[in-house]
Amino acid sequence: MSPSGKEEASFLDKLQQRSDGRNVNPALGTLLGEGAQQRVKDLDGANPARTLPSRSEVASADAPSYHGLAAIKQPVWIATVPAYLFVGGVAGAASLLGLAIDVLGEEELDPLARRCRQLGTVGDMLSAGLLIADLGRPERFLNMLRVFRPTSPMSIGSWVLALSGGLNMVGLVLGRSRGVLGAVGKISGYSAALLGMPLAGYTAVLLNNTAVPLWQATRRTLPLFFMASATASAGSLLSLFPHSPREAGVLRPYRLAGKAAELAMGYAVEHDARRAPEVARPLDEGVSGTLWKASRACSVAGLLVDALPGRQRWKQVAADLLTTVGAVTARFAVFHGGKASARDPQATFRPQRQGHGAAEVVPGHAVASDGKPFSFPLPVVR
Repeated sequence: MSPSGKEEASFLDKLQQRSDGRNVNPALGTLLGEGAQQRVKDLDGANPARTLPSRSEVASADAPSYHGLAAIKQPVWIATVPAYLFVGGVAGAASLLGLAIDVLGEEELDPLARRCRQLGTVGDMLSAGLLIADLGRPERFLNMLRVFRPTSPMSIGSWVLALSGGLNMVGLVLGRSRGVLGAVGKISGYSAALLGMPLAGYTAVLLNNTAVPLWQATRRTLPLFFMASATASAGSLLSLFPHSPREAGVLRPYRLAGKAAELAMGYAVEHDARRAPEVARPLDEGVSGTLWKASRACSVAGLLVDALPGRQRWKQVAADLLTTVGAVTARFAVFHGGKASARDPQATFRPQRQGHGAAEVVPGHAVASDGKPFSFPLPVVR
């Protein structure tokens, strides 16, 4: 109470009047402990006016952040994860190609279809091993299969990998049998092939479903890039094995289409990331930047060498090796780039200040349990 008899505004009320961004509701907040007895006589001195991080429009790397500390934790995955991203994609694309060859129904292409199933089966087994190596214990992978959650990319991916590996194995063992066993083998092989594209692309969806800025910013294009890269890699690896001229007539357009799509989607990934310079920084700097540039160079070289006239064996081998190296380095570039992006606080804050991320897709689409759209009282500051 002031000498004039008027009730003075509390410290929290003054903070609300100053609108410092904390928006504390005095009715819900209770001050307890020794610190509650402190009184601030000079509000301006205790809370000097400065640019608030939530309202900053500074574009430099020195923009306000939480003491320069990372806003999120970087992934703790090890190097087996990007290897799994590559191997799983190749397995899925190879299985799908085997189904397409079976649909053609040419007996001359049966050896190629069998090699596709073999590559898919081996890839599925290696993928499970690489994933278990990151998890640490095999039972952790089995625990992921205890439930099936359609809204979880990790749950869907675990079931896709498990089913693809099991069905591919059954199809490979029983595919040449006759009678009922042969029918079971064919159905199993076809079912595994249908899981090929989800297996090739779900890993990117899994990355996009995190809070890592680089992965989140490329959620529209990274799955397509992974699927295109898997197609190019599977066609290149199958082309490295001895094959007949008729098989070459199938493999060449398949891998060329994958290489062209991979190159186009790689530029699309860069375009999405560069909406915020801080998010795209890992693609230009450091280990991840070097790997990404190397992968783009290998992909361009692989496509050009493969598209040149002539059918020399050395030229095809060189093109396929370049494409494979480009696909592997691209997975490691995305992996390390995500880690670097998580360590950079501006990569997290800057897109939010620009209204990127969930804020650009949720309003007008999300609906609460009562059927009414969710409300966002705090506008996105641009």
